[in-house]
Amino acid sequence: MSAPSPTLDGKTILVTGGTGSLGQVLVRRLLDGASGRPERVVVLSRDEGKQHEMRLAFRHAATATDEIIYRNFQERLQFRIGDVRDLHAVAAALRGADVVVHAAALKQVPTCEYFPFEAVSTNVGGMENIVRAIREQDLPVETVIGISTDKACKPVNVMGMTKAVQERLIVEANLRAPQTRFVCVRYGNVLTSRGSVVPLFRFQIANGGPVTVTTPEMTRFLLTLEEAVDTVLVAHAHAKPGETYVPRIPSARVLDLATALVGDAPVPIVYTGIRPGEKVHEILVSEEESVRTVEGALGHYAIRPMLPELAGGDDDEPALTGDYSSAGAVMELERLAAYLLERLGTQLQFAPVVNVG
Repeated sequence: MSAPSPTLDGKTILVTGGTGSLGQVLVRRLLDGASGRPERVVVLSRDEGKQHEMRLAFRHAATATDEIIYRNFQERLQFRIGDVRDLHAVAAALRGADVVVHAAALKQVPTCEYFPFEAVSTNVGGMENIVRAIREQDLPVETVIGISTDKACKPVNVMGMTKAVQERLIVEANLRAPQTRFVCVRYGNVLTSRGSVVPLFRFQIANGGPVTVTTPEMTRFLLTLEEAVDTVLVAHAHAKPGETYVPRIPSARVLDLATALVGDAPVPIVYTGIRPGEKVHEILVSEEESVRTVEGALGHYAIRPMLPELAGGDDDEPALTGDYSSAGAVMELERLAAYLLERLGTQLQFAPVVNVG
């Protein structure tokens, strides 16, 4: 396999699950051209409603009537309806793609606990379909970047277990389809993504509370959607086949996060207990992985694959001596408040009170 180009100039980029929180920010960044100007960005997802809303947002259309007729396959940003569980839909979407960012997933922890096989079908089967289509149809895809999660590290819930298997499929795919570079990114809680705790806390505060915290000891890594996209782009430019790129990011107690967002508002904080399958602390690199974790590019760790065919012969010293846990570098409340203000800014202004009765 020839060395991949770090630039995205002239590339066709397929983003599975591209209507999600990460996908929309990634697509905007790709179209901005900071990492090169792609010829085409294609969003594959199964929700036509979300695609329509995204299309309107990206075209800055005032009303839906502006988009009754559109020339989807003549646009630089294109949309395809399809499910990553469907091999034929995946294969059709992959034709012509140079780079694939695989963000489609079932990622809500409690949902995956109640519907574990659905999580397997999407998170494991979807990845397998990408690998299978590339191999069986000999598709000239240059790079596939899988989006993983801290929950794949020492997994205790279904979502994490399926993502851990997905990571191993990504590594092994470099042997099955060696003409393509398969790499992975792994990161923790994204501050403003759908289903994350900040939008929930903001909604609860805007409605007078209470703000619900699981336990006072719980900690989480923090990064913004922009920083998550940074990790994807850095991995595309620098990751070697089979490597998992992990950003170095701060962490905080969830209680402190709630306290910082409440501020002086007369809103109570209550403890609800841990949800099914939830961890007290997040781990981005396990102790077992630390011995093959090295310094990556631009402030990232690179976890090298355990398969000897891909491990390489580099003699770099391990960058870690133990696990990389959210309990290890917790921000104090004052620093956390400054961090939130710097990264979220006006997003910390609360929405009007909504009657949910």
